[in-house]
Amino acid sequence: MKFPLNFFVSLSVICLMLLGVVTQAATEKEPWQQAESTEVWEPVPPKVSVNAAGVPSDAIILFDGTSLDAWESVKDNAVAPWKIKGDVLVTNPQSGDIRTKQNFCDIQLHIEWQSPAEEDMEGPEGQGRGNSGVFFQERYEVQVLDSFGGDTYVNGQAGSIYKQHIPLVNATKGLSEWNVYDIVYSAPEFNAAGRLLEPAYITVLHNGILVQNHAEVKGPTAWIGHPPYEAHGCAPLRLQDHGNPAKFRNIWVRTL
Repeated sequence: MKFPLNFFVSLSVICLMLLGVVTQAATEKEPWQQAESTEVWEPVPPKVSVNAAGVPSDAIILFDGTSLDAWESVKDNAVAPWKIKGDVLVTNPQSGDIRTKQNFCDIQLHIEWQSPAEEDMEGPEGQGRGNSGVFFQERYEVQVLDSFGGDTYVNGQAGSIYKQHIPLVNATKGLSEWNVYDIVYSAPEFNAAGRLLEPAYITVLHNGILVQNHAEVKGPTAWIGHPPYEAHGCAPLRLQDHGNPAKFRNIWVRTL
């Protein structure tokens, strides 16, 4: 039996119409179905709680006032030579820096510090006012200094990334008060040949106030010059003995 040409044309049109109806039905979803298509269920974030002292349950305690077991001397890898007075870690001037026994890359750090009494300062101004520092991976320093009562170069005051980034504001408290740093540190990344792929970044909250906002670290911080990056892996957190009295307490980190 032969069918006229217009029969096949009509049949094709009907097929296309049916296909369109099916396609439309497939794409016309209920709002809850559309929302469901953008829901992600894995991986499930681990649960973290905070205790009465404000310490997260997944934190690594570096100093809680009872022991220096997490630290060692930078000079000779021996026992950390600083002192514990009460529940406070006190620098032992001229004894050298201390560093963690554990290596770290990306971390969230909480550390509290206090400058010495006025009579223990090296002078009324400058870098002698309780000078110390927090070094990430032993290379990149966030400055510790009394910047409440003394003047100095602003890329070396409290809250600065030393000689690289001026703090957005001066949030330093007075000599008798404790200062708090909450710092998020992202380690630099290097390829197999030692070439820098991604610089380090530092965000600093000083007494709850943002003073460094994802600031790009331009290389190791130094007193003189601007050393370039050199490839390295995870490394200790380091506290500086600058020859000045300084106090620390409640030190913990979270690995990120």
